[in-house]
Amino acid sequence: MMDQPAMTDQNEQKQMEKAEQHAQIPVEDPATAPDTLTDYHKEGDHARLSSALSSLVSKSASSGESVMMNLLAPATGVIKKSGWLDMSKNAFSVMGNYADSWNYGNYVIVRKTGEKKWESMPLYARIGMHLLFVGRAERTLLEDGYLHTLFKKESVQSGLNFENPASAANIPHFVSVYKLPLEDLLEPDLTKYKNFNDFFARRLKPDARIIEGKGDETVFTSPADCRCTVFQTIDLATQYWIKGKKFTLGNLIDDDELAKKYVGGNIGLFRLAPQDYHRFHSPADCTVGTVHDITGTYYTVNPMAVHEDLNVFTENKRSVMQLHHTRSSIPILFVAIGALLVGSIEWTVKEGEKVGKGDELGCFKYGGSTVIVVWPEELGVEFDQDLVENSISRMETVVEVGNRVGTMKT
Repeated sequence: MMDQPAMTDQNEQKQMEKAEQHAQIPVEDPATAPDTLTDYHKEGDHARLSSALSSLVSKSASSGESVMMNLLAPATGVIKKSGWLDMSKNAFSVMGNYADSWNYGNYVIVRKTGEKKWESMPLYARIGMHLLFVGRAERTLLEDGYLHTLFKKESVQSGLNFENPASAANIPHFVSVYKLPLEDLLEPDLTKYKNFNDFFARRLKPDARIIEGKGDETVFTSPADCRCTVFQTIDLATQYWIKGKKFTLGNLIDDDELAKKYVGGNIGLFRLAPQDYHRFHSPADCTVGTVHDITGTYYTVNPMAVHEDLNVFTENKRSVMQLHHTRSSIPILFVAIGALLVGSIEWTVKEGEKVGKGDELGCFKYGGSTVIVVWPEELGVEFDQDLVENSISRMETVVEVGNRVGTMKT
């Protein structure tokens, strides 16, 4: 069940009240509304986009077809059909004016084929990006905590909506839009899922993914079906990929002393898109160690946000697990990070449990999310060359659970 973060202080409570007030502000008549998003922000009016996000989340609790058209689907093509959102359609029609020029998406390389492929950002993430970066008002809204609280509020509500049995009506539309293969599913009958989150955290057949290097403890694999970037050092990651000025390993795991043990270590970032299989797995043969949960907000983890001066990974909700490598006994850090409209991170293993490479560790519920794995320097991990080259070129590589990402020096 969705875990709802507690308010940490009076200031956050005030911001929650402010978010609720903004969510109730209706959009003006289209005839009198500003013509562009820039005009919205010149007026300091994020209220309409905030209202649009809240309206989308609210609608996700009921109609299956409308939620697929509105919230979950890629923004490309959907924005042009903006008549569906009665309360906020004007906000989205003006977003449509910027659909091509803002390029809210990114190219990825599919490892299996070498194909360079464009991936459009989902509509809910696109709204979040506009709220964060378009116009002149966003810095004030970030600094006073309004967006932090708005994204938390709507992410929590979205998770609750998708736990509702009525949300199961969304499943066929989600499968259709993203052309998801059903033959790999442990339960291919869509009517057997009790709600949308149940399907979102679907399990695969045991043989659906090949775990490369099985039995070879020097081989490390991808923990998820995802878009992957890898860097030999954390400094390289901040040079080429992570631009939030407050990003340090200590801030990421909320433990400066533990972080000192990983100076010079290797880092892999594994971003899951909404259509991906959303269970995550061990990258090596390990023994499960301690887990440390860190409260936070739910910024989008799309590369466009990560490449800006926004502290996505160190402000989002996250959970840190230590995995003690069987061969070396050296702990690997496994960080599960929530994101916009992701309400929960669930571990399915317990401390002291032994897991094999490719064994399940847990799952995310609805949204796009990220796993970060940090290997200490003494393991001497060398990442596969294709992943290294793509990462230095600021390009994610699409990989699957069990694909090899690197090896340990022997």
